[in-house]
Amino acid sequence: MNKSIEDGFRKMHGQLPEVMDSFAGLHESVIRDGAVSARTKRLMLVAVSVALRCEPCIRNHVQAAAESGVSREEIIEAVGIAILMAGGPAAAYGSLFVLQILDEMGI
Repeated sequence: MNKSIEDGFRKMHGQLPEVMDSFAGLHESVIRDGAVSARTKRLMLVAVSVALRCEPCIRNHVQAAAESGVSREEIIEAVGIAILMAGGPAAAYGSLFVLQILDEMGI
């Protein structure tokens, strides 16, 4: 997880421990391999993050996808799905943030 998100979640956990514990448990349950692989779920999280225009989510999910072996090309195609579903705003966020993060990671 991205350090700034980790720090924010840690601070929020101090204020809302039950909520944040539940959220963490939900995340762990959802991301596990099931009928849909964890790898595919990571790509879905990238697409949804871009469609929702959540910059911290984009950073976190692009990094997690890349670290789990998802290629730059696959991540870019996930952005294409977001653009299809969310239009111009997703194109802007995908262009600005996803490419920047992948370039920072050297992928």
